[in-house]
Parts: sequence; C-alpha cells; structure tokens
Amino acid sequence: MPKIEQCDRCLFYSRSVHVICSIHPYGVEGNECLDFRENPNLQAEDRELWAPQGYSWYGDELVSHAPPRYTPEQQLELLDTHPFFTGICPQCGHKFDRDNLPRVHWDCPSCGWMDDTIH
Repeated sequence: MPKIEQCDRCLFYSRSVHVICSIHPYGVEGNECLDFRENPNLQAEDRELWAPQGYSWYGDELVSHAPPRYTPEQQLELLDTHPFFTGICPQCGHKFDRDNLPRVHWDCPSCGWMDDTIH
C-alpha cells in the first residue's frame, strides 16, 4: 500500500523508501489514516512535495516527464525564429516593443501571424 498525502506531515512518517511509518510500515488502506498526528517540529523546507505520477518538482514548479512535443530540429527552429527569442515577427519582420512584450500570445499586429506553439 502506498503512502498517502498526509504522510509527509505526520509525526510517525519515517522519511524512508523502505518503511512508510512506525505504525503502518507498508502504508494504510484508503485515503486517510486514523493514526495521523501533525508533526509540530516540521519546518516548511522539510516537507515533501507530493506530485502526480509522471510529474516531479523542479524548484517551485511542477514539471511533466512527458517526452518533448518538438524534435531537436523543431526546437532549434523555434529558438532561431520565434519572436520570444528574436523580438521580430517571423513572417513580416515587425519588431515587437521590448518595453511592452506579450506574456503568452505573440500574435503579430502587422500581418496577423499567429503564435501556435502553445496551442
């Protein structure tokens, strides 16, 4: 039985890959533990960050382990041509205002080119 979300905050949690806790070494059945006791000495940096399967934490960001959406060649092309990196529309050459850059959609106001890399 796997550990549950409460485990990393519990006084009895072992912080071991082999034993979950001193009361339930192999975990509990279900989503709650009747023996859960909040660990009063647990510092914020000691808390384990739970992540869904296929994801992990990188700093404060939850990152997917899914394979990249683009081939290495497509990634290089994006680096060479996308306005996020160049500041210039790849279709008409419009220069984006560096003091007022878009946060998400880099759609060109001059020619109508649309950024479809996020969609």
